[in-house]
Amino acid sequence: MTAVNPAQTPAENAVGRPTPITNATGLQKPSGMPVHKYGRYEAVEIPDRTWPEKRVTKAPRWLSTDLRDGNQALIDPMSPARKREMFDLLVRMGYKEIEVGFPSSGETDFAFVRSIIEEGAIPEDVTISVLTQAREELIERTVESLRGAHRATVHLYNATAPTFRRVVFRGSKDQVKQIAVDGTRLVMEYAEKILGEETIFGYQYSPEIFTDTELDFALEVCEAVCDVWQPEEGREIILNLPATVERSTPSTHADRFEWMSRNLSRREFVCLSVHPHNDRGTAVAAAELALMAGADRIEGCLFGQGERTGNVDLVTLGMNLFSQGVDPQIDFSQIDEIRRTSEYCNQMEVHPRHPYAGDLVYTAFSGSHQDAIKKGFDAMEADAAARGKTVDDIEWAVPYLPIDPKDVGRSYEAVIRVNSQSGKGGIAYVLKNDHKLDLPRRMQIEFSRIIQAKTDAEGGEVTPTQIWTTFQDEYLPNPDNAWGRVQIRSGQTTTGSDGQDTITVEANVDGTDTVLTGTGNGPISAFFEALQAIGIDARLLDYTEHTMSEGASAQAASYIECAIDGKVLWGIGIDANTTRASLKAVVSAVNRATR
Repeated sequence: MTAVNPAQTPAENAVGRPTPITNATGLQKPSGMPVHKYGRYEAVEIPDRTWPEKRVTKAPRWLSTDLRDGNQALIDPMSPARKREMFDLLVRMGYKEIEVGFPSSGETDFAFVRSIIEEGAIPEDVTISVLTQAREELIERTVESLRGAHRATVHLYNATAPTFRRVVFRGSKDQVKQIAVDGTRLVMEYAEKILGEETIFGYQYSPEIFTDTELDFALEVCEAVCDVWQPEEGREIILNLPATVERSTPSTHADRFEWMSRNLSRREFVCLSVHPHNDRGTAVAAAELALMAGADRIEGCLFGQGERTGNVDLVTLGMNLFSQGVDPQIDFSQIDEIRRTSEYCNQMEVHPRHPYAGDLVYTAFSGSHQDAIKKGFDAMEADAAARGKTVDDIEWAVPYLPIDPKDVGRSYEAVIRVNSQSGKGGIAYVLKNDHKLDLPRRMQIEFSRIIQAKTDAEGGEVTPTQIWTTFQDEYLPNPDNAWGRVQIRSGQTTTGSDGQDTITVEANVDGTDTVLTGTGNGPISAFFEALQAIGIDARLLDYTEHTMSEGASAQAASYIECAIDGKVLWGIGIDANTTRASLKAVVSAVNRATR
């Protein structure tokens, strides 16, 4: 019996189960970090929770807070021109609820709200929202900014979490609740006094840091606010439950939403809104699970802009729906324009690996990925042709590409890029996509070795232009780049009564004009015999051809694998005449053998 080393005694894993015994050299050791300083988030007891069985099958209501939450988190807050550019972008994309500022915070935000109202920049079906704290002078200034708006919402918040009650405000629960109640009443009074009949007015309340607030107290405050606002048919209230600081797993966040959704007394008149931040890196998951748990609306920013690690990313959320066949009701079809505008307005770059929008997110460098993508595109084309449909009319199914890049305005040119990690599939894809050359598999392997040698020697990425230049230099001699022993001038084939073909080729061999003749059971076989006369021993191993386009003027590409004087090499020929294309392919291989 083998003794157990104490170092190998099973410990409990993250969910309290014993971990398997492993080799002592593979055990992880304590980090030495001060973990004792941090407490665990509180779980929510819902034995009959229903959200795990739900699916998101339709788009939520969206609110963009780029111009408020996103803007206040910038090193250099947006100028009025950049704010207007962002507002116009959000409108073009289709957002119907946009938080446009914190007008009581200063003249810049106040003036911006006034400008988009007075200049008629807000479509009639778009509701603007403005944020305020629960102080009377701030509420009055906030409502004043909305004078003349067609649709407007005042968003009032106050902190309800224990740490804020104890450290920041030094107030009791009743005092904190009273702030929310009084603030709601003041919003209603000033709206009645300042806004005319032309304004369709709404109200939103947020118990700030909902994720840290005791659930029963969050409910108590929200119910007290509803008692003042009196939501009913045609008079909704938006209750926004913000994860101002993300504290828990997305599953616990969903539990909190299901608990609130179940326990609100006037739920049918409440728009339950989710506002996740990304402190734990799980804001997108938290928002999606909150929708499954009963949330009606999501607040966030394009590309996750916002304080600290950012607000939840509206682009990722919307595109996640799109990738599952659910219309996000927001237009992401020109994602590069969206990204460029956002980068200009925020003066911050979107990461190249950012989901759906980054420069590299549809790009594969890995050889195995490239090969799978190429085969996926080929299979899509074959499946569509077999059904008599276009590729756009069948279900998307290309490995490693969750969506068709074309649907967000991306070309296929950057889908596969070649570096030292790439293989034959990626290189073959570039040649097929850019130049309509569908290389046989063994030719792909042969040419990939040539490119691999180039990347190993020079390092970095090889562009499609460099791949094509290398391919031409290796396989396609031309008047501007003549090389090799043989250059064909013209050729003619006749078929005798015995079925044998005789070929006559005018060529330049080793710098001398000559005529080559040969006979065989086809033009290629006859040409091989003709080459014997100049001392070239060539034997056909494989042959394939395809047209490169449709129509009478279509070019044909011929690929020939030959054994030439003991070397196995591929050649390629391109010509409108398939026989000439075949002869050029043989010459390509012959010249490569003696190069």
